[in-house]
Amino acid sequence: MNNKLVYEKKVFNFVKTKLNMEHSEHYISKFDTCFFERYAREVLVSLLGSQFENLENKDRPDLQNCSIGLGIEVTRAIEESKFTALSLINDLSGDESISFGNTSLESIKNSGYAYGLHDDLVGHQEYIYWKIALPLKRIIESKVMKASRGFYGDFKELELFVFLKENLSADAITKVMDFTMSLQKYKRRRYKMLYFFQSTTFYVCDLQKARCCAMELSKCQLQQFYKQALVVK
Repeated sequence: MNNKLVYEKKVFNFVKTKLNMEHSEHYISKFDTCFFERYAREVLVSLLGSQFENLENKDRPDLQNCSIGLGIEVTRAIEESKFTALSLINDLSGDESISFGNTSLESIKNSGYAYGLHDDLVGHQEYIYWKIALPLKRIIESKVMKASRGFYGDFKELELFVFLKENLSADAITKVMDFTMSLQKYKRRRYKMLYFFQSTTFYVCDLQKARCCAMELSKCQLQQFYKQALVVK
């Protein structure tokens, strides 16, 4: 059997086993996207301010504050070549050469998530999340189309938050911002803000003013976002 098929079968069997295990009530007990939605909220509150504190984890879009008409859809994008280079963290056996800051390898294995702590490793919970992700331009096209058709409702402020697994340059991010603006130029329902999060930088793109700014991220901040995203409030 093809090595890749053997590996993926191993992953799915491992995930199935983990999903049947009992977890602490404070942590995610099944495969879902809530970890990333909580992560996005933590990033927005920490880096952009208290106006995001009252966001609630819902659906269509994922984060909502109905009292002010704010809705934020959370998604992810990855190129196929990047996904094939990822390794499952549970295949590691206490390798001392790999650093996760002040988070232990065992706790990462137990949580099932490693996002933000290492570029080329994924936890068993997030493996499928990245496996079914689309390349960046395709996910942008899909999200713009859905927004324009009212899939996410009629929010006064509709925004899009995209997690990335590779580190793109500022020029590449600007091109995607321009691409997004061109796609939704004549649409009534459109995104006003576009966020890109990667392990080194957080990009904030104002689609109304065609402006993009970058915020460099420290390892300490990544540890904070990660730990807060694990906590189910």
